[in-house]
Amino acid sequence: MKVFFDSELVGRYGGRGPRYTSYPTALQFTESLTAGDYRENARLSNATQVPLSLYVHIPFCESLCYYCGCNKIVTRNEQRVSRYLQMLDREIDLQAALFDKTRVVEQLHFGGGTPTYLDGDRLDLLMTKLRSAFSFDASDKREFSIEVDPRTVNADEVRRLAELGFNRLSLGIQDFNPLVQQAVNRIQTPDEVQNLVLAARDAGFKSISFDLIYGLPRQTVASFDKTLETVISMRPDRLAVYNYAHLPQRFKGQRMINDADIPEPHVKLDILHHTIDRLSQAGYEYIGMDHFALPDDEMVRARQSGTLQRNFQGYSTHRHCDLVALGVSAIGSIGNVFSQNAITTMEYEALLENDRLPIRKGIVVDRDDQLRGAAIQALMCYDRLSFQDFDTAHGIDFKDYFAREIARLRPLANDGLVALDATGISISRTGRLLLRSIAMVFDRYVDQSQNDNRFSKAI
Repeated sequence: MKVFFDSELVGRYGGRGPRYTSYPTALQFTESLTAGDYRENARLSNATQVPLSLYVHIPFCESLCYYCGCNKIVTRNEQRVSRYLQMLDREIDLQAALFDKTRVVEQLHFGGGTPTYLDGDRLDLLMTKLRSAFSFDASDKREFSIEVDPRTVNADEVRRLAELGFNRLSLGIQDFNPLVQQAVNRIQTPDEVQNLVLAARDAGFKSISFDLIYGLPRQTVASFDKTLETVISMRPDRLAVYNYAHLPQRFKGQRMINDADIPEPHVKLDILHHTIDRLSQAGYEYIGMDHFALPDDEMVRARQSGTLQRNFQGYSTHRHCDLVALGVSAIGSIGNVFSQNAITTMEYEALLENDRLPIRKGIVVDRDDQLRGAAIQALMCYDRLSFQDFDTAHGIDFKDYFAREIARLRPLANDGLVALDATGISISRTGRLLLRSIAMVFDRYVDQSQNDNRFSKAI
């Protein structure tokens, strides 16, 4: 189903809210969850024999991108990097000991920071360590992805990433306009990116994704249209087009951005509107929540087959994996437990020095959370929730259990965001842009009457 841009409704419903890469979201994590709780849930999870997904956080960057809100360390201190990698090796050993070797790693994702801050030799050592600790899926069905800063690699290094086992690339583009790049301190040329794309195709990468950001300083509809034209000519399989959240009070790097250069809200909406139209005309399908993909991409097929899900990396094509998180601040999901590692490298490394898992907070998901999370997943991944299917899967009467939430959906139905009938909930073409606002109806922790500045704006 296509998406329809209604400026009036986007303005009314596009307030702040969670991105729902988990439910409950990380804001509900507390320090009451201990490493002992995590160990016990990992032990219990082995009985399920569900596959594993690994997330590895590499926090280092060579330079500061002013817009970035990620947990990163801008450094060229090799000693600091070496120490972190030593502690990461130690965490890999501690985590691997908790999981049966019969459980296969079907998904692997390196995020950051800048994973390609590490040179090929260091990445080789890290991948060798992971392969020795866990049972990797060697088939073509695996999803092994890595985030790439195009400024940090060349064509030969991209080919080496393929040799290491990665079969998906995510390239951080953001914008090709030189004035915008200068304003955010991230300068890279289209030719540099094109060369990497060609090398990746030649090396056999199954999927190439580009990250773009709208709302950056000095952007206009016309300037971003030229970026889109360049991007479309390179034909990435997937695109993530994120909303820039300007929160200089939280992210010091954003204080380097001139507030006067940030597009006015109406211009930002015009950029998004134009982006959706342009990508749709180019043949991309809107998956939801900033994500687009070509019709033959696995993400589109997963949406059609019922295996699409949202997790801490956004949309994923594999369901029913336990997510083992490795590295500072990394968030994992094992059974009914969400966990997060220590936020600072100082604490992360101190815990591992004492052979302790670096888990600092998390939450045990109760029955109500599970049901709400399942409802949110269905709406965010498939734009529809069948009452009968939900009742069968979860052993409840949806209309009775969520009577209050259905009542709260009625004003949204009156505005055309959703359709309610005796069989279920369907999200309209207009509502697809406002998935976060619709999902918030099922969130028991969020007060929709408040414009909570802990969250970014939905649009």
